[in-house]
Amino acid sequence: MFKDRRDAGNQLAAKLEKFKDSNPLILAIPRGGMVTAYPVIKKYGFEWDLIIPRKIGLPDNKEVAIGAVTPDGSYLLNQNYLKLTTIPSDYLEQEIAHQLKEINRRLKTYKGSPSLSSAKGKTVIVIDDGIATGFTILAAIKSIKKQGARKIIIAIPVAPADTIEKLAKEVDEVICLAVPDYFYAVGQQYQEFDQTTDQEVIRLVKDLSFSS
Repeated sequence: MFKDRRDAGNQLAAKLEKFKDSNPLILAIPRGGMVTAYPVIKKYGFEWDLIIPRKIGLPDNKEVAIGAVTPDGSYLLNQNYLKLTTIPSDYLEQEIAHQLKEINRRLKTYKGSPSLSSAKGKTVIVIDDGIATGFTILAAIKSIKKQGARKIIIAIPVAPADTIEKLAKEVDEVICLAVPDYFYAVGQQYQEFDQTTDQEVIRLVKDLSFSS
C-alpha cells in the first residue's frame, strides 16, 4: 500500500486538503508519525507541534500496556489489565513520573524545549504512521480534549477496523487510508518500515522550523 512513511504522508496530504482553510494544528506522534506528518505540514504550511504519548507497561513486562501518559500529565489506565493483575501501590505513580521525564527528554531532544502549542479552540489533526490497538493515542485524545480543542481529527495511513470504530467514538473524524481485512501489524502495509531515528526527527523539525 505504501512505499514508506513519506509516501504515506503524501497520500494523507491529499485527504487533508479540505482542512487547509480552517488553520488546523497538526500534532505529530514521534518518531514515525513525524515523518508521515512532514509532507502534510510542508504542503499546506499548517501550524504543527509534537505530542508524545508514552506507554505504561506491566512491572514484569514493559511491552504490555496497562496505561499511557501524555506531556501534560494526562494518563489513561487499562482497567481490564488492572483487574487481572496485582500492581504494587506505588508502581503507577513512579512509572508515570518516569515516562513524563522521558517525554520531556524527547521533546528537548527534538525541539530544544518541552513547551507545547495550545490546542484550545483549534481544529487538531493527530498524525501517526499507523495505529494498532489505539490505546496510547486515546491518552493523547484525552489530553487534547482537556486543552479545549474545538475539533479533533485522527489521520493515519493504516489501522484495523475495530480500532477505527473505537477511536471514532472519541473524536470528530478518523481518516484512515488502509483498513486491512486481516491486520497483523502496522508495518505490513509498508514496503519500507525501518525504525525512525531521533536524528531524522530532529532534521525534519529543524527544516520545518526554518521554513516557517
